[in-house]
Amino acid sequence: MARDDDDKRNFALRESNGDESSVFSGRTPRQAALKAARRLDPAGSESAADRTELRLREKGTKKVHIYDGWAWEEESPDDSPDWMPEEITEANVSKKGIKHLDEI
Repeated sequence: MARDDDDKRNFALRESNGDESSVFSGRTPRQAALKAARRLDPAGSESAADRTELRLREKGTKKVHIYDGWAWEEESPDDSPDWMPEEITEANVSKKGIKHLDEI
């Protein structure tokens, strides 16, 4: 069965001990990883940001998507709305691979 474009999938953030602490949704694993990376402790700039390994298990499967994620703070754009804070958290991720729970 093909997925609709609007179908969101759920990804559980896995700790190193196997606990799943949070769930992030997105159409792709990268979209969910970016949401998880924005919750990391932000650095002052992108170049100073520490990379943290993020493991996201796709709910209903045994696939674990592994990313390096980092976050940093930036000033909001000049044309930002009034409700937006002056400092915003930006994030980026880099995919390292996919593992199956049977292999781990």
